[in-house]
Amino acid sequence: MTDNRKTTVPGASVGADAVQSSSKINTNIITNSDKQINLQAAKKSNNFGLNTISMTELYDTVYPPRKPIVNDLLYSGTYLFVGAPKVGKSFFMGQLAYHVAMGLPLWEYEVHQGTVLYLALEDDYARLQRRLSRMFGVEETNNLYFATQAKSVSEGLDQQLEGFIREHPDVRLIIIDTLQKVREIGGDRYSYASDYEIVTKLKTFSDRYGICLLVVHHTRKMEAEDSFDMISGTNGLLGAADGAFIMQKKRRTDNTALLDIVGRDQPDQELTLEFDRERCVWKFQGAETELWKLPPDPLLEAVAKMLSPEQPEWSGTPTELLERLSGVSIQANILTRKLNVSADRLYNDYGIRYESKRTHEGRVVKLTLENSGGVTIRDGCDGIFATM
Repeated sequence: MTDNRKTTVPGASVGADAVQSSSKINTNIITNSDKQINLQAAKKSNNFGLNTISMTELYDTVYPPRKPIVNDLLYSGTYLFVGAPKVGKSFFMGQLAYHVAMGLPLWEYEVHQGTVLYLALEDDYARLQRRLSRMFGVEETNNLYFATQAKSVSEGLDQQLEGFIREHPDVRLIIIDTLQKVREIGGDRYSYASDYEIVTKLKTFSDRYGICLLVVHHTRKMEAEDSFDMISGTNGLLGAADGAFIMQKKRRTDNTALLDIVGRDQPDQELTLEFDRERCVWKFQGAETELWKLPPDPLLEAVAKMLSPEQPEWSGTPTELLERLSGVSIQANILTRKLNVSADRLYNDYGIRYESKRTHEGRVVKLTLENSGGVTIRDGCDGIFATM
């Protein structure tokens, strides 16, 4: 299938990758926490008040991988899910929440299981019960939670979500349905600045805890050539988010819908979905293009061969690691730098966590096989992780 994928990225950046601060962090970082995915380091200030990091420090730092919720579709961060009223957004949210909570594949996409909180703020519990039982029968899961009321972003939503996370540390996905129910009410609520600010607040929260916030929103009534220009409000919403999903039908009565996807951590896609009116679930019909994959990296392939379920860990110096890697002819400092840059891909594609630290005896590298990996490789065109 030819790669004629529709380009849907708006003129502004999908996310706001802020500048990191600098310190003597290039030799002492082990980032093995899933939290604080995109927060800034602030350990060093300079005379002119701007926190900076050199390219050398950037390459010599290991950043935590941004983990997928659904491979090639949804990652940790803050995403918008946008569609016209009654297009089927809530059914899709229920379907996604159930699959993540159960760890069931979503169509042909692998799902990573975890606790889900669904803020169904336009529903009541009786309606949720009827909808979910029609979709999934009476099979249930204890790690899918619902709430029909929540505070706004300015009145303590973050504290409510933090409390839930403390009780459920394995939470991976929080759905907010809808944005309008948690945003501040004011005369300038549709300004670019206010739109950007509210999504930035949500993104700060999702990045702090390494989870995914999926925020349901509406499209505007006016048609647009670019589907992402149909998001109700200003470009500030998309500008601050990590990505967006746009669900559209040609006619409200149609059973089929197009799902346009754009984001920093997944390839742009256009999926065709069909709504099963009997079960009230969305079925996958096809994608506009096949996903482009990076070719195998010989270095990562060699590292992956070192570990197995029988020997899931290895640690040693970069020089000792080089001695274990057949067919790899590079200097030790270049090896660690390449692995630093590839830590995200090494984890998501091979299930290997990479850590690096400097001790009194020198630098020590640690490799840990945590899962089976097998994630489709992303192209990384907009995947610079300003994380700490």
